[in-house]
Amino acid sequence: MFHEHREIITQLKSRDNHFHNLFDKHNALDEEIAQLEKAHADQFEIETKKKEKLRLKDEIYDVVIKYKKDNNL
Repeated sequence: MFHEHREIITQLKSRDNHFHNLFDKHNALDEEIAQLEKAHADQFEIETKKKEKLRLKDEIYDVVIKYKKDNNL
């Protein structure tokens, strides 16, 4: 996710607990969705989790962009 911002993400994960939690939640949801898809779980549940994952991704991206702006990167 956001390979072009890998260095910034690494910095944020080590400095910002909120960002670190967002990133961990996103990754956990990714794994959970993969398991649900393998188990042929309810599509509504899968889609709900995918929407939450996308919301987290958007929030992560917003934090990265704000960090870049604030630090003139």
